[in-house]
Amino acid sequence: MAHRQDEAGYFVISVAARLLNVHPQTLRYYERAGLIQPSRSRGNIRLYSATDLQRAQYIKRLIEDLGVNLAGVDVIMRLMERVKQLEQDNEGLRRANSRPDGPS
Repeated sequence: MAHRQDEAGYFVISVAARLLNVHPQTLRYYERAGLIQPSRSRGNIRLYSATDLQRAQYIKRLIEDLGVNLAGVDVIMRLMERVKQLEQDNEGLRRANSRPDGPS
């Protein structure tokens, strides 16, 4: 299937759109904007994972509830990913510093 083989359950675009209460074209639009990247089947059919659906739901919420445009959504999503990475790095440093022999 693709790059997220560890996740179980994929949805074709029509099912994903129905679950999110959006038109399939909206999901294609998010993909063209680089905000989501669904996997592809061997037949090149878009396959949305649960993580993709959560991300799309968050994007939808930013746009509809907060009035953020696509450029703003992109900035917010990138910043969130960066913060997550920094938090992981910070946690790793905390663990390394808490070792009896100190950081390596």
